[in-house]
Amino acid sequence: MRPNLRKFVRTAHVIFTVSWLGTVAAFLALAIVGLTSQDAQMVRATYLAMDLIARYIIVPLSILPLVLTGPLLSLGTPWGLFRHYWILVKLVINILSTLILLVHMQPISYMARVAAAGTLSSAHRGVQIQLVVAAGAGLLALLVATALAVYKPRGMTTYGWRKQHEERSVLSNEDVSM
Repeated sequence: MRPNLRKFVRTAHVIFTVSWLGTVAAFLALAIVGLTSQDAQMVRATYLAMDLIARYIIVPLSILPLVLTGPLLSLGTPWGLFRHYWILVKLVINILSTLILLVHMQPISYMARVAAAGTLSSAHRGVQIQLVVAAGAGLLALLVATALAVYKPRGMTTYGWRKQHEERSVLSNEDVSM
């Protein structure tokens, strides 16, 4: 990948992932307000907003790095996709986070429907707590993925060692033939 294109894709990837993290933090704040507020109108507005944020912001921001910028970066940089354990761990975190988010769209939409109908009651406490816990766990997972991207802990996969050895062999053979 040419340097300007690589920088563009990396910039887009950082924007998507940091936006995803920030939006999940905002979602968590809303979930806490929905759980703890005594103001019925505030609680109703909170769950309606959470549904919109999850559906139109968080879901796309979880999918774009996973299917677009992440694979492009792994193919167009020396890091690769299967060469380093930290990249594999980030990939697993992102896949699981996205899948869990998609599963949790059902209770999010349910709470929005209940809020819109004005029938929110103490019977919904379990779902309210579930949304807080899921958002907190999602935020923690994204913070771990971000830390892995910044610190890049050592450790190459077997595939990574083999590719590195092959690349060194090719370079050594080129030096000998010159």
